[in-house]
Amino acid sequence: MSQDIYVVIEHIQGQVQEISYIMVAAARLLCESLGGKCIGVLLGHDARDLAGDLAADTVIYLDDPALAEFTPDAYQRVLAAIISECHPRLALLGQTSIGTDLAGILSMRLRLPLVSHCQRIEAEGDSLRFVSQICGGRILAQGSLTPSTVLINMVPGGHKAEAGRSDRAPEIRPFAPPPLDDLRISLKCYIEPPTGDVDISRERILIAVGRGIQRQDNLPLADELAEALGGVVCASRPVVDQGWLQPTRLVGKSGMKVAPAVYIALGISGAPEHVEGMSDSQVIIAINTDRGAPIFNIARYGAEADVLDLMPVLTQQARKVKEVA
Repeated sequence: MSQDIYVVIEHIQGQVQEISYIMVAAARLLCESLGGKCIGVLLGHDARDLAGDLAADTVIYLDDPALAEFTPDAYQRVLAAIISECHPRLALLGQTSIGTDLAGILSMRLRLPLVSHCQRIEAEGDSLRFVSQICGGRILAQGSLTPSTVLINMVPGGHKAEAGRSDRAPEIRPFAPPPLDDLRISLKCYIEPPTGDVDISRERILIAVGRGIQRQDNLPLADELAEALGGVVCASRPVVDQGWLQPTRLVGKSGMKVAPAVYIALGISGAPEHVEGMSDSQVIIAINTDRGAPIFNIARYGAEADVLDLMPVLTQQARKVKEVA
């Protein structure tokens, strides 16, 4: 078994997903300790150019019409062949709908251990240790990885996407795909969700509300703060599920991915599904009554306080600053 770390590159409709760059950054850091190489695995059709800015040492590229867009049937068959032949130390997949779909199948098919919701991996001598988020991110579990090949589902937040990009294109290594002529699943088309009242992915300041807002009647407090700061209100899953805000305001894995200059998280615990959508924000400010909330792990600034008490104060101060300016 080699000490190389393989990273499965996710791409959708011709765009490499941010989680891919985050995983490359994590793999590069680990390779410095292990002495192996960071190897990207890119599956697609006429998609070679997608590897151009990956900070990997090498990219294994498989080209086939059946791999043009993700389908679990084709992807797991190809990845199983690569992992079985190359025996990497780790194979990283995103904690995304694509990555989780693949990891479970590969773990069962190849009889390999799988660590899901993995926040980070650290080298300790010749061994590797992992830290994973469980119970919706409220508990961090630690453990040692077996010396065999291990599959990892990584969550965003531990590394910056910029560290996984490079101005120098990596070496491309072709790999002949196994037969893909008897697939059971194929992609027919993408159905884009409606844009809605506002595109939160384009906003520079976002005021995000979570379960800590308690009632829909308290949403005007967030609206007033957003107006004072020149931002827009968005939300985590519990708020949208209760119908308090439109689905177009949802931030997270099943919602929108945002990268504002300022992201203020009000009463949001920081579950992996939410963090995946906002971890690229330039400045994250978290306010929560629970000092152990995972959101504080990625926030630059934090306050252990009740959002209902703090929001009016912040709004008042923001308005005062505006008046002076």
